[in-house]
Amino acid sequence: MRRNSKGPVAALRAWTLGLLAVNLVGAALVMFPPGGSAEDLERQQASLQSQIAKDRVAAEQAKLHATAVEKGKKEGDSFLDGFFLNRRTAYATLLAELTASAQKSGIKPRGDSFAFEPIDGSDTLGMMSITANYEGSYRDVMNFVGQIDKSPRLLIIEAMNAAPLQGSNQLSVSMKIDAFVQEKAVGQEQAAQ
Repeated sequence: MRRNSKGPVAALRAWTLGLLAVNLVGAALVMFPPGGSAEDLERQQASLQSQIAKDRVAAEQAKLHATAVEKGKKEGDSFLDGFFLNRRTAYATLLAELTASAQKSGIKPRGDSFAFEPIDGSDTLGMMSITANYEGSYRDVMNFVGQIDKSPRLLIIEAMNAAPLQGSNQLSVSMKIDAFVQEKAVGQEQAAQ
């Protein structure tokens, strides 16, 4: 009988200890939930929503920057295409333009020379210096300078010397004009045409 009396007591004791352990685990889960308390979860949610809002603003700013960079690239390319000459055709283009301007102005070309210089920091851009000599009246020379100023190209008169020709009201004018050129790749030239 002793065995039997110890059996139910031991079983009751084991069952009570099991219930106590389950209650302790349950109490621990209630006091310290696995994902955190409701307040912790609300704080995490607010933090995540705040981070999402910041990331959206950063993404919008990045879009604006990317749009501005793309616009700047297009405008830069347009500027280069509009004002910079193709190096392969620069001499012929400028010679034709200067000759036409000289004829409109009434001055006579007396020879020219051209030289190319690379622009520091660029593999594709350069400057072409033109030294040109002309003869004409003061008024004609001023008209010629005005024609150069109205040129669709970016032409800069770097230096100009004028001296009167003996026995006439004509001037001998020597000008150094700078123009800008770009070396275009074969694909770019075909795309531009």
